[in-house]
Amino acid sequence: MFDSVLVANRGEIARRVLRTLHGLGIRSLAIYTEADRDAVHVREADAAELVSSYLAIDEIMVVAARCDAVHPGYGFLSENPAFARACEEMGVVFIGPSADAIELMGDKVRAKDAAVAAGVPVVPTYTPETAEYPVLVKAAAGGGGRGMRVVERPEDLSEAMAAASREAAVGFGDDRVFLERFLPRARHIEVQVIGDTHGTVLSLGERECSLQRRHQKVVEESPSPVVDAALREVFGAEAVALAQAAGYVGAGTVEFIADADDPSQHFFLEMNARLQVEHPVTELVTGLDLVELQLRVAAGEPLDIDVALSGHAVEARVNAEDLRFFPSAGPVLLASFPDDVRVDAAVETGSVVGTDYDSMIAKVIAHGPDRATALARLDRALSKTAILGLETNVGFLRSLLARDDVRAGQLDTGLIGRLDPPEPPLTDEEAAQLWASSQLVERGDDPWQRVDGWRLGGVRAPSFWRLSVNGGEPIDIRAELKRPGRLTSGEWLAVDGWTWRISEPSAEELHHGAHASGELRAPMPGSVLLVPRQVGDEVKAGEPVVVLESMKMELALNAPADGTVTKLDVKVGDKVGRDEIVAVVE
Repeated sequence: MFDSVLVANRGEIARRVLRTLHGLGIRSLAIYTEADRDAVHVREADAAELVSSYLAIDEIMVVAARCDAVHPGYGFLSENPAFARACEEMGVVFIGPSADAIELMGDKVRAKDAAVAAGVPVVPTYTPETAEYPVLVKAAAGGGGRGMRVVERPEDLSEAMAAASREAAVGFGDDRVFLERFLPRARHIEVQVIGDTHGTVLSLGERECSLQRRHQKVVEESPSPVVDAALREVFGAEAVALAQAAGYVGAGTVEFIADADDPSQHFFLEMNARLQVEHPVTELVTGLDLVELQLRVAAGEPLDIDVALSGHAVEARVNAEDLRFFPSAGPVLLASFPDDVRVDAAVETGSVVGTDYDSMIAKVIAHGPDRATALARLDRALSKTAILGLETNVGFLRSLLARDDVRAGQLDTGLIGRLDPPEPPLTDEEAAQLWASSQLVERGDDPWQRVDGWRLGGVRAPSFWRLSVNGGEPIDIRAELKRPGRLTSGEWLAVDGWTWRISEPSAEELHHGAHASGELRAPMPGSVLLVPRQVGDEVKAGEPVVVLESMKMELALNAPADGTVTKLDVKVGDKVGRDEIVAVVE
């Protein structure tokens, strides 16, 4: 086994790997960027070094030279063959497959050819000239849903390919994209495999990952609710055959797209040559530590494990985003997680969530003897999860788990996209009243500080407030002193997993009122990626005026109506805050 390992990643996966390293008594070394100087993983590692980027191979290798091995986590350089080769050349063990296997499986086009040769069914691919619509644009070296676009019409293909290419270049350092058949009603089912250096490759069961938004997984579970023992054997055999054909060593995931109603009809999608975000559900149903298995295999040990599935596990990804799935950012004023389920978190109270990296900030994972129990435990855990200071999707996750079709296992990859944003359990007035009553409690018994109509006789009169909820129009409410049944911090309120930002608007905000109809405001914090227009340009409704990038996601701000660009105060590279005016069309 290794004496020291570099964790070449950040966030929750860095903390996850560190946990196993420390459990095995292995010295850990971490890296961080300036944006992550105060991140939790930096403090938890035995030592940490500053680098300019998590993609800076040369800088990272300087740090790696002081270790026996490197664990790449997922994302960033985890599927970069140049990084794996740099490790091999330096004599540092890369905890993952060989550079050749990464190159083969990381190139989605070559991987499909390998699947065909291994007898695994594949999804048809196209050229722009032969595409049948709807078609899916995919990053050749991508993963995690980035660099992907669904295109319904031929006239939209060129722009979609350009956007996907830009996104892929930022996320993976490779701007190649290709076209693939898009299945509107399909399940995403994947198989966890692991191989050793002695020729053994094992299947550790399947995961159902069909609940996705923008091609990124939101809720994952194991086993799949529609895969029986016979079909599990088929999926497992196909995944193992492909991994063996590629000479695969380490942990990897073979992904399939399957007919929503008949999963026996399925096609190879891609193989991720790394640990997956959703690996905890496999760990909970198998009782195996996948990171430990990665370490032992990389150290040359043979696989000597019994694989048996027990119960059911479900994972929910907690993302920093609003109900429209736009990224959110800000200081974490309070992070409160349940203690009766597994939580893999990147943040704690006092952390800061920026826009430089992925929006996922935690994972909540529950296990039970059956699917219904696991879902119930996960929902209860989410109700006890509160992250205040920025918007998260915890409330959305609870509304998703409460749906009858989700509880029945009737899933497909387009389900979330067909849903309207859920209604929070409290109206704006109710949320404002709860927040105001909590303020009355926090201000204590000092009569000069209290605003609840304090009287000498001890009978408190109601107080009146004018408050704005989540940036909306101010509302007048009456609040009375009530003991806390919720969490608050600053302007934030949390109830049963849902959060609200509540503020007392300034006199200037009250004076200006609603936004002008022609204003284009940033719906999320981020940076300006493109400015295809300039002041004086005539634009048609729906045409892009500014393109923003945040947490590796692109968003075009389009003209609300035909008109002229009269204000455009941003340029490429500028940082913008949420709700900031970036352009005006009149």
